[in-house]
Amino acid sequence: MSVVFKPDETFRGEFTYSNSVAAIRRFPLPFAEDNYMYSVNIEPHAPGPKGSVTEFAFDVDEHYVAECKERALVLAAEPLRYQALPHMMSSQWDCLELVMESLSHDYPQLFSLERRSNAWHWINRPLGLDQRFTFGDVASLPCEPLDYATRQAQGDFVVMDQRDGDLWAEAGMVTTQADWSMDFDLGMTFREWHGPVPLAHEMQVFDRALKFLLNLRLGAPVRRLNWTMTVHPRLDTSPENYPKWGQDRARVTAKDAGDLVHLRVELQGLWRLPRSNAIVFGIRCYLISVRELATVPKWARRVHRVLKGLHPALVDYKGLTRYRDAVVEWLAPFDDGAPTTPGAGPE
Repeated sequence: MSVVFKPDETFRGEFTYSNSVAAIRRFPLPFAEDNYMYSVNIEPHAPGPKGSVTEFAFDVDEHYVAECKERALVLAAEPLRYQALPHMMSSQWDCLELVMESLSHDYPQLFSLERRSNAWHWINRPLGLDQRFTFGDVASLPCEPLDYATRQAQGDFVVMDQRDGDLWAEAGMVTTQADWSMDFDLGMTFREWHGPVPLAHEMQVFDRALKFLLNLRLGAPVRRLNWTMTVHPRLDTSPENYPKWGQDRARVTAKDAGDLVHLRVELQGLWRLPRSNAIVFGIRCYLISVRELATVPKWARRVHRVLKGLHPALVDYKGLTRYRDAVVEWLAPFDDGAPTTPGAGPE
């Protein structure tokens, strides 16, 4: 796969982020039908179609360099977006190995990893990094291993320790989250972490998900899609920075919703780690403006119908109350009432 990066695009300030035609066509639309209700929707994280966001374990796309720059900006201002409890060091090395082995295997033109026993040599060509280090020796890296590896990957990462029949969120790199805080959630159990989600608890979604994950096998990762919407292509919609982005929701009108509002989709992958037996939860965020989305006729019709019929509790939970109707009105002319074809892909 050949990737052409757009290193100068931004997720703040003037918001120069946009998707190429190819990026639009491979966007992971989370709606397989014309309606939506919260579900576990977990499937094996097996290699997907060539060119798709699920072709490889970790997707590297045209936004890679710009997203890594954005992460560095967030961490420079708020270092606690990365945290790891002391007993999680073994899982940190597990995560570094997973990320480096995956990227170097799947994108050999971009990344390379040479291993001679514990002497490792890592090269990241897009970011211009060349690092020799000793696996297991924190002092041989410029920062902790989870910190180092996830600065070079798109999306967020939470590492969950498994004990006492539960999963505990005890390490993570979280700079692109949708209105939740790693600083607040650090040390929480799986159920506590997902406590605010409406309807899902009554449907026992998280009880089933936890039971499934506690039995997640090594070498058998899984994935699911989650979604919300955001105003502007802003990756960092953290509660810590709510004053910077919360007010944007009130500025959307039916006239400008197509350009301001973005569908925000998370490709969530979960891997069992070999040494620590922890589980790493990868949360890769994709953004697409409603106008870009509407260039695919099927998607315009489907998203219009999904938003129009969305359960009020989900409208509130996903923060859409102030501008959902504006988006529905903007999309209405694209919905001619024709049936949509099965599945989430374009026609």
